[in-house]
Amino acid sequence: MSDFQTVASVDQVPPGTVKVFRVKGRRIAVSQVEGTFYAIDDLCTHDEGPLGAGALEGDEVVCPRHGARFSVRTGAALRMPAVTPVKCHPVRLDGKNIQVKLEDNDKDKRQTPPF
Repeated sequence: MSDFQTVASVDQVPPGTVKVFRVKGRRIAVSQVEGTFYAIDDLCTHDEGPLGAGALEGDEVVCPRHGARFSVRTGAALRMPAVTPVKCHPVRLDGKNIQVKLEDNDKDKRQTPPF
């Protein structure tokens, strides 16, 4: 099992935004919704598009390629063409630092493309 990794300061992810950071070689999209931070893979499960380049509407990120929507809270696919959820990661705050935890034994070890 891995430890939490500091990815950004809270000032780097303003409310209502999605920012992408690298954690252990993976692109992770971090967002802030109503004062809570969330982390999901920056990878649309429909066509591997960059979710961090999409808009955050409430607690849903919209894939910029085909309009699929995902919950940043749960990873659930909420709108076609995506039907498979996106991977969520635990987030915690350490002072003003946002930390994300990736499990070493993740079954899905796909590397996200370097967009």
